[in-house]
Amino acid sequence: MSGTGRDVPLRRIRLLRSEETFVDRLRLLRRRWRLMLRLGAASSLAFLVATQVFGHQQAFFAPIAAVVVITAGGGLRGRTLFEVVVGVALGVLVGELIILTIGRGPAQMALVVLLTVAAATLTGIRGLALTQAASSAVLLAAVVPVPGAGNPALTRFLDALVGGLCGMAMVLLIPRNPVRDIDAEVQRLLRQLASVLRGTGRALRESDSTVADDALTRARGLQSSIESLDATAANVSEIARMSPLRWRQRDHLALYVGAVRDFDNAIRDARVLARRASAMLRHGETGPDALWLSVEELAEAVDLVADDLSTLDDFAGARERLVAAVRIAVEALPATMTLNTAAITAQVRSIAADLLYVCGATRDEIDEALDVGP
Repeated sequence: MSGTGRDVPLRRIRLLRSEETFVDRLRLLRRRWRLMLRLGAASSLAFLVATQVFGHQQAFFAPIAAVVVITAGGGLRGRTLFEVVVGVALGVLVGELIILTIGRGPAQMALVVLLTVAAATLTGIRGLALTQAASSAVLLAAVVPVPGAGNPALTRFLDALVGGLCGMAMVLLIPRNPVRDIDAEVQRLLRQLASVLRGTGRALRESDSTVADDALTRARGLQSSIESLDATAANVSEIARMSPLRWRQRDHLALYVGAVRDFDNAIRDARVLARRASAMLRHGETGPDALWLSVEELAEAVDLVADDLSTLDDFAGARERLVAAVRIAVEALPATMTLNTAAITAQVRSIAADLLYVCGATRDEIDEALDVGP
């Protein structure tokens, strides 16, 4: 009832419905099978070692540390993963020493939790791992050690160290598939690159500067993708080096890792290509049909490079399309030589060269294939 005397209908409170369907959650569950297996194996192994090998009666920190390390360090490089293991164990040791000094109680619990969260945040731990760290701090302050069980600081430190090492072991023994991980990013990046090239080709074909500007905007947005790919390449290389189960994938993985710089160069060249096309069309220039044909041929070649990388093919078809794209552009130059058409042709050649490196061609082979005359 409002103050004006008029009835105001009560609005029903509606819970926001998730956009995820049950099928989406099932797919997510399927993708997480390695994570679930790691968590289950590491926590049970850590508890077994702490109780049966070391004889600890309250070994709850062993499985907790295993969970924290797996959730926080599953995608980290080897040295950083080890630092997480040591950090979790030292955090438990320092926390227990603080409690032994200041005692247990509500105020002490608040202090230990605050210090734990602050330390975890400063060391880059977040998400579920941060929650686990805070939960560990609560247990640290709330659970009174069993009388006669030994020094609680040392006991719980050993439990946390055992759990951390078990978690690290499971990350290495049940690793992610590094080729699949980097391939997913490469495929997404190359789809975006092909889309930029098709947009630029369409702009040239339709003499539409707006389409060229859109392609340029999307090309500029690819820099974050290449930075993400560079980080992924470092992580998966570490997995393949450290995990025996992934050693056989190192040769295939090397193709992806070695191609990151070439992808970066191709994206930069595509950005210049889109910018030159936009400038040409804004000034009313009309290039020859061969220009848009060469750019669209280049986009088709990008698709072939992506396919051949995934299947470890010989890149023969991709090489032919890349060379063909350059020939089409170069052969159009004599009749319509302008600054912009020359620049666009030069960028087509540069992108083709970048991708030929990905295909395994040497510099001499690339020079021989692309130094073609009209």
